Amino acid sequence: MQGKTVVLGVCGGIAAYKAAEICSSLMKKGADVHVIMTKAATQFITPLTFQALSHHAVITDMFHEPDPSAIAHIRLADAADVFLVAPATADVIGKVANGIGDDMLTTTLMATTAQVVFSPAMNVHMYANPIVQDQIQYLKSKGYLFLEPGEGPLACGYTGRGRLPEPREIVSYVQELLQKRRDFAGLCCLVTAGATRETIDPVRFLSNRSSGKMGMAIAEELRDRGGQVTLILGPTHLEPPCGLEIVRVESAQDMYHAVMEREANADMIVKTAAVADYRPVATSEHKVKKQAGNLMLELERTPDILQELGMRKRPGQLLVGFAAETQDLDRYALDKLHRKHLDLVVANDVSKADAGFAVDTNAVRIYDASGLLAATPLLSKREVARTIVNHMCDRWRRNQDESEA
Repeated sequence: MQGKTVVLGVCGGIAAYKAAEICSSLMKKGADVHVIMTKAATQFITPLTFQALSHHAVITDMFHEPDPSAIAHIRLADAADVFLVAPATADVIGKVANGIGDDMLTTTLMATTAQVVFSPAMNVHMYANPIVQDQIQYLKSKGYLFLEPGEGPLACGYTGRGRLPEPREIVSYVQELLQKRRDFAGLCCLVTAGATRETIDPVRFLSNRSSGKMGMAIAEELRDRGGQVTLILGPTHLEPPCGLEIVRVESAQDMYHAVMEREANADMIVKTAAVADYRPVATSEHKVKKQAGNLMLELERTPDILQELGMRKRPGQLLVGFAAETQDLDRYALDKLHRKHLDLVVANDVSKADAGFAVDTNAVRIYDASGLLAATPLLSKREVARTIVNHMCDRWRRNQDESEA
């Protein structure tokens, strides 16, 4: 981060004290940090704290111009490589969403052309308020990035989503944002991950071993390279990455609806989710009691999401599928690619203990219509994701050239 300028906006919330650690960590990693505080923020932590940490004067007053040769909010807006607002309150998010610049922070946000990252922190009900969520979605559509707040006990006494992510997570996100290639900037990326659950009765369901780790790694890589990422996530014990729109689903039917509602706006779709192929024909309202003899469970097919996406695929759109196999990877993967009209398919042998479900490593084979493009050795899933996304980037450019020809 040496030579990079981060403007840190601190809003008035109890989590403002964590911004001091964010500022300190950014400085230690080599960033030049300039802090702007709202008047409300100064009620929680003093400007002197940030001045000592950043070695720069902290700006709190829109009309205080210490340097007559430069207008402060324009100077900082132009200098920023990344503009981080942490904690971001509903007040500031709402002002920016409505084009209001009535203090130093919002005025500078209105003037910057740098990538803006909001890290919201507020009461659980305030964060869930439809008005706040509408404003967040609107800003996302305009290219602003958001770090998903964490869940847990809040200062107000409630427990739920609304905690500021840990400072190390925020700093890591900013660092990767500054270091990454931006080859997916402005593109709408739809990723599915995890398993689905098909209900048998109130206490039982059919599912599979997928944890969602591979899909989350791909979503992170796309995010870090500029993509506006929506992650449709099946049930998992894992915390999803920050900076994504998260849509949680339960069943294959839920995932079908979530994907089809969004596919038309997606520039690229990556279907890593292990969606159930079958579901019970009938679901019992009450727990099925144990009886003598066997139990017969009749199953029916679930919607083939990837097949329908292939049929709907528009010129230029990129569609990537996954094939989890235990034998004949090449044959099954290429058959899937052709049948479902995919641009790329990624196959892995899930019978291998270190490259299957619920582990941190993977080894994959990537195919297009011409055959095998690449085979990775055993790597971390994040490194595998980087390889996959590199091939997606190449294929995306090719699709654009073909659609314009």
